[in-house]
Amino acid sequence: VLLQGETGTGKELAAQAIHKESSRARQSFVAVNCGAIAESLLESELFGYEEGAFTGSRRGGHAGLFEAAHRGTLFLDEIGEMPLNLQTRLLRVLEEREVVRVGGVRPIPVDIRIISATHCDLEQRIREGRFRADLFYRLAVLRLRLPALRERPEDLLALAQWSLKQACAAIGSRPHPNSQAEVAHCRDVLQQYSWPGNVRELR
Repeated sequence: VLLQGETGTGKELAAQAIHKESSRARQSFVAVNCGAIAESLLESELFGYEEGAFTGSRRGGHAGLFEAAHRGTLFLDEIGEMPLNLQTRLLRVLEEREVVRVGGVRPIPVDIRIISATHCDLEQRIREGRFRADLFYRLAVLRLRLPALRERPEDLLALAQWSLKQACAAIGSRPHPNSQAEVAHCRDVLQQYSWPGNVRELR
């Protein structure tokens, strides 16, 4: 499943919902942000490594996130930021359903669902040579676009009230009895703003 949408539209929440409503719900949901980890670290995080694979590697090696997500779901956030050489390795895992750790030779079978997410235009990146077309078609068997908040203004009040309730709970406070009416009173102001950060910004 490929989730596409602007930043803050709730792509990870959608991924968790897919996982929780699936036959894999009792297994692990493992998330990694492909754009937040250095390329050298991302490879060992995803695929794991064998003892002695590089300076400072752990004794006995280390299982990667593919192994950690076995029988569950691996969520690859910001998949468009994944370096090309790792895209090739990811494609091989998807094709063969097995992973080889960094510095290793033994293939390890994995049974995982991949949910990936991006805010960028992957088809444009394919045209620019920055994303593999064959990987795109493997990841995007089902494509879901999450609409921006400005496209669904009717959800603003409910989301604002929910966010306020969550914020109060986080600090151990109860919402004021008139808080719903106060939020509703701000409807016009809320709907006039474009919310470039979407639900995250509203929260």
